[in-house]
Amino acid sequence: MTTSTRGAAKAPAVLVLEDGRIFRGRAYGAVGETFGEAVFSTGMTGYQETLTDPSYDRQIVVATAPQIGNTGWNDEDDESDRIWVSGYVVRDPARIPSNWRSRRPLDDELARQGVVGISGIDTRALTRHLRESGSMRSGIFSGEALAADAELIARVQAQPHMKGASLYEEVATKEAYVVPAVGEKKFTVAAIDLGIKGMTPHRMAERGIEVHVLPATATEEEVYAVAPDGVFFSNGPGDPATAEGPVALMTAVLKRRTPLFGICFGNQILGRALGFGTYKLKYGHRGINQPVQDRTTGKVEVTAHNHGFAVDAPLDKVSDTPYGRAEVSHVCLNDQVVEGLQLLDQPAFSVQYHPEAAAGPHDAAYLFDRFVSLMTAEGAQRA
Repeated sequence: MTTSTRGAAKAPAVLVLEDGRIFRGRAYGAVGETFGEAVFSTGMTGYQETLTDPSYDRQIVVATAPQIGNTGWNDEDDESDRIWVSGYVVRDPARIPSNWRSRRPLDDELARQGVVGISGIDTRALTRHLRESGSMRSGIFSGEALAADAELIARVQAQPHMKGASLYEEVATKEAYVVPAVGEKKFTVAAIDLGIKGMTPHRMAERGIEVHVLPATATEEEVYAVAPDGVFFSNGPGDPATAEGPVALMTAVLKRRTPLFGICFGNQILGRALGFGTYKLKYGHRGINQPVQDRTTGKVEVTAHNHGFAVDAPLDKVSDTPYGRAEVSHVCLNDQVVEGLQLLDQPAFSVQYHPEAAAGPHDAAYLFDRFVSLMTAEGAQRA
């Protein structure tokens, strides 16, 4: 990606899709060129959390809410240490941010971090196109990166596909670190960082868990060196079919029958470890307003999602796996996509969405309590 600093915010810009569709607007954030998979996020709020979510690595995110940037950018709500989206597409950027925590406008932060964006396009038409045709390779071009339409389309078509992309290692921490328990320490959890959001270990720490966040390349020996009461596998970007290392590590955890909890990419890893396949969704689930049913209780939750892949597991039966019986525990009510798995004969479960839900909603926060209950029960049995 080549960029220049902000200064030509009103300069012409184009968004180019691999199928030849072109949207013309104005530069937003940095000026230059960027490439990524075009996807849309349906959240009306929480753009700062979205932009700093490592699961959006190599994706150009389209905001379906018409006006973006109203609350500016603060120094508290980042989910990681940088913006991870490849590019940002908005319809109507706020001219003046207004929030008591705001420190600078959103477009200033995009420019500061070199994120190329575009504004002033019909994001409703773009979203409808992506829903009908599927997420696809794309590019944003402005300033000196502009060229003839045919040349820009060729540049986009030369980019790699998201299917088959192995991205989790490039977003994960390189060094282990510890998030201490809030108040009395009750448990120790080894959290495998595949693209973890900052709020996730915080939610566990609130429940008395000392969280050891380990790199995606952590070995079984490194995991158990921290004497974990449970093991957690985080969210992350890319195609789960490429994640041989995390699948092997999860298999080792399952063999030891250690309480296990996975979210998003971690759900897909559990699916693979149990013998299920994964596949790419047409346009995925992204946003903070996705309806999911917990099939173990019948409760319907409004949940936060960011995934373009899903687990291929049967909805209508209990499956036999190398680690006992497994069933689909959660399902998306929009399209019946698998949103959670649980083992019936040992303490392991996962969900496809984000129970930490920074920016909201908090319907799924109980899943961290479910993880605590598994560790409590396992500890009682061992005692």
